[in-house]
Amino acid sequence: MTTQSEALPHRHVLTLPAVPSAVRVARETAEQTLVEWGIGLRHPTVDPALLILSELVTNSVRHAAALSPQLTVVYAAGRDCLAMGVHDRHPGRPPLSASGAGGMGTVMEFVLGLGGTAVVRDDADSAGKTVWITLPL
Repeated sequence: MTTQSEALPHRHVLTLPAVPSAVRVARETAEQTLVEWGIGLRHPTVDPALLILSELVTNSVRHAAALSPQLTVVYAAGRDCLAMGVHDRHPGRPPLSASGAGGMGTVMEFVLGLGGTAVVRDDADSAGKTVWITLPL
């Protein structure tokens, strides 16, 4: 499975205000983008991927909006994987543990259950981060 999103042939970037409606827009954009890339919405990875994306964007809106009025979603895909990154300018790092309660715990259960990976990458100035999720297709 390819893990470097930069190496994936399909890529789409979306910047949104960090407001609740960003969750819906990010999800609808993901659906449209996946279809354009030839990844059917009935693919078994798509529904969990959309749930994961919704949770990541929700977390940015809830926890980072005060310091990060915008968030950026990066969608990327290749023949064998789908990657999504949600970036904000808040320095707090979410815990990546399936044992956690709530949103990120659920995200990690899905990621690990699908054989995927998750990583948090800090910005160069450590004032923001991107949560990257990679799932096999």
